[in-house]
Amino acid sequence: MFGGLLFLWNATKGHRLTPWNSPYLRWRLETYSGLKAEQITAKDFFRFGWRERWQLLRFLRWTGEIRDLAGKRGAE
Repeated sequence: MFGGLLFLWNATKGHRLTPWNSPYLRWRLETYSGLKAEQITAKDFFRFGWRERWQLLRFLRWTGEIRDLAGKRGAE
């Protein structure tokens, strides 16, 4: 789970207290949901997060697994 938290930390750089203003997260949200990035509000951001929470948790778990695999390959 640390890998998932690290992803979130990196994805919200410069916008940690207002993640819905992060250009990267706006772009990802637009790509996944079809909402226009320029029009995403905090309400949209949190509504999406709640509605897709299981998929988001699955994605964060996956990012952690990928980070762990990359670390193991670098140690070889």
